[in-house]
Amino acid sequence: MVRSRSYIATPPGATVKEQLNDRGMSQKEFAARMDMSEKHISKLINGDVQLTPETAVRLEMVLGIPAKFWNHLEATYREKIIKAEAENAMDADVEMAKQFPYSEMAKFGWVPETREAKEKVVNLRKYFEVVELSLLGSEQITRIACRRLAITEKSDLALMAWAQEAKIQARDIQTAPINIKRLISAMSEIRKMTVLKPNEFCPKIKECLANCGVALVFLPHLKGSFLQGASFLDGNKIVVGLTARGKDADKFWFSLFHELAHIALGHVGQLNGTSEDDERTANKWSGDMLIASKDFETFRRNRDYSERNVLRFAKAQGIAPGIVVGRMQLEGMIQYSMLNHLKEKYEIMI
Repeated sequence: MVRSRSYIATPPGATVKEQLNDRGMSQKEFAARMDMSEKHISKLINGDVQLTPETAVRLEMVLGIPAKFWNHLEATYREKIIKAEAENAMDADVEMAKQFPYSEMAKFGWVPETREAKEKVVNLRKYFEVVELSLLGSEQITRIACRRLAITEKSDLALMAWAQEAKIQARDIQTAPINIKRLISAMSEIRKMTVLKPNEFCPKIKECLANCGVALVFLPHLKGSFLQGASFLDGNKIVVGLTARGKDADKFWFSLFHELAHIALGHVGQLNGTSEDDERTANKWSGDMLIASKDFETFRRNRDYSERNVLRFAKAQGIAPGIVVGRMQLEGMIQYSMLNHLKEKYEIMI
């Protein structure tokens, strides 16, 4: 028996059992008269097997009730099961939909605007391309490597919504076959772009990464996701999404190189996503890629953290000064309130 708010699906076997009780006939005797195993009759009564047209004819012979009655009973039962399960799934998805930042998603044009709970569910199912929202928990569907600042249940769903939009937009980006060696070789060229303006480096980075099989997508920040970037495998390409959150140059470049680190280190596409160790490894890899540890340690030992020396070091490294400042602040060499004027604010076109 399957129940929902509006439906009760009772198997035809319940009626068979009533007939046996009325006749005082045991299931063992009934199985013999039906020329079926006791196990099959038990499953039929409990609704564990389908009542086939052949079985309906046998029931007519043994119980004297027309086969069309049994066929109709079975069809009604199957229909109610579908309706009951669909209603239960909708109820569960309505609750789950409340956890998504639907209004903000609609503001960005990702989903249609609506206040109706069931319409939100249908729109979200279509958006995520799943028959039920509960399927979003499947490891086969969601394999994301990302850099974010906090993890909560709501932030996980917001992350999925954000990543799905990145996937959708990446479908329009043509890329070469995935080539990790080429990507690693291209890192130094991408690093040189840190001294350019966003309108200069954005198309250059996109083209460079596309040649390596990576589709780069810029998206607005989705509240509650605590997200700065994400990367994942989608078909024959790798998608890297970057949020507009934290437009300081150092945050932008570190987020980009962090996601590229996940790709280079083989973290993308892992069945269980990325671990804390993976995130720490990606942090170190990206930091060292932007500023070599040996060079930065020499800079640190000099203990000259003046603006002039920071600019000199950044120029010698061939990177934006804001990246050096961000690294210094992160490692406690200076306070977070110092030298922020050297951090350029980016306006990334979305």
